Amino acid sequence: MRTAVYAGSFDPPTNGHIWMIQRGLELFDRLIVAIGNNPQKSYSYSVEQRMDFLRASTHSCERLTIAHFDNRYLVDYAKRMNATYILRGIRSPHDYEYERVMRHINSDMAPEIDTVFLMPPRDIAELSSSMIKSLIGPAGWEDIVRRYVPAPVFDALCQGR
Repeated sequence: MRTAVYAGSFDPPTNGHIWMIQRGLELFDRLIVAIGNNPQKSYSYSVEQRMDFLRASTHSCERLTIAHFDNRYLVDYAKRMNATYILRGIRSPHDYEYERVMRHINSDMAPEIDTVFLMPPRDIAELSSSMIKSLIGPAGWEDIVRRYVPAPVFDALCQGR
């Protein structure tokens, strides 16, 4: 069984994240979407809220697991979950350089785990959780943000959660 881990902060999830999850389910027998929690980072949403957003934004299926991990290297988490792949998105040259280095470091730590890179389509390639949060506030923000996030996330943003 080909199992992959797709990890991120998902603070909040965007349509780019959902695209990656859908493609991951097409490529792998099992996909674990794992929320990483970095204690040095400040988050807008709790791990539970982010997990709820992901559950509400994806179709439930036994091949998809929404989880979280703390204080652990992603490659170690993947090994613990019996995954042989790490799924990563590449949005820009900056992402590519960072992910290329991480792929090599992960390979040094666990050569049995391969990293698979996907590039999202142009209309969602620039999306990031921080970009979404920066768009909230000015008059008319709802019309802009609505197209970039799943409906459950948009509803929560409108309610100020």
